[in-house]
Amino acid sequence: MTHTHQDATGLLDKLQWRYATKKMDPAQSVPADKVERILEAIRLAPTSSGLQPFEVIVVTNPEVRQRIQAIAWNQAQVTEGSHLLVFAAWDHYTAERINHMFDLVNEERGFRNEGWEAYRQKLLAAYPNRPAEQNFEHAARQAYIGLGAAVIAAAFEQVDSTPMEGFDPAALDDILQLRARGLRSVAILPLGYRQADGDWLANLKKVRRPREQFITEVR
Repeated sequence: MTHTHQDATGLLDKLQWRYATKKMDPAQSVPADKVERILEAIRLAPTSSGLQPFEVIVVTNPEVRQRIQAIAWNQAQVTEGSHLLVFAAWDHYTAERINHMFDLVNEERGFRNEGWEAYRQKLLAAYPNRPAEQNFEHAARQAYIGLGAAVIAAAFEQVDSTPMEGFDPAALDDILQLRARGLRSVAILPLGYRQADGDWLANLKKVRRPREQFITEVR
């Protein structure tokens, strides 16, 4: 398969098109196939040591989303979008969680690798012994990689999204009963379709620092 210049510019055009949508049309629902492709992009995102130390909860239930909106600065997109993605990181790295991922790799690949097993032992010796909060913060950074993948995948699908940290994580954990599952919420992402006539941001120019203020090349 050949990759054309058009493929590359097409993605950049869609990233130019996307913005943090403030007003979504509650009458429009994102098709299931588009949501699935966005979720698959998150699943395929890279994570440290391939541990995938977070999960995604897809909330469509209107009553649950109303409860979440109340602890998310009453941001309208939480209920006006059709889907709310909640990124929830592991609260700790345990031996069980680390072993599960290493065993899964061995099972899927059909063989054991000496270097890979030595790496497993290295992680088992280091991660579970660290403070839980330190491990959660590390896991949360991996969840943000997934969040970035979701934002880009949504733009590719021409689905609007609004990445948010503006919510009470403890309250959201309680609403979704995440702590009992060893998870803690770190970010949320409503998916939907813009209602431009009610969105002050919709038609404003996208502003980013120019390349020379943003990129440094070391040659």
